[in-house]
Amino acid sequence: QVQLVESGGGFVQPGGSLRLSCEASVSDFSTYVMGWYRQTPGKEREHVATITTGGTRNTNYEDSVKGRFTISRDNAKNTVYLQMNSLKPEDTARYYCNGKQWGVFEYWGQGTQVTVSS
Repeated sequence: QVQLVESGGGFVQPGGSLRLSCEASVSDFSTYVMGWYRQTPGKEREHVATITTGGTRNTNYEDSVKGRFTISRDNAKNTVYLQMNSLKPEDTARYYCNGKQWGVFEYWGQGTQVTVSS
């Protein structure tokens, strides 16, 4: 059974940084397109960042995080990261790891809470 386990969330002041990690319990992690999403109470889950498979590892970001967040992956560790810098109160949300294989199979982690407040 595929499991995605996030870590690294927490409480940080505005302007601070956090790095989220998501480890996947799969044998073919390199074939998964990996992404981060976030959700606040009463709102729909929104896309934050995605990184593709292969050597190019193309990335895609939601406009509000461009230039502040960086997604990366380490296939040897079955892990995807989200480096979040210059955090703002509006970044407060529960962050979820997402993995998609071949456009068919999709998996979610349980999420990790990020709170940005002074």
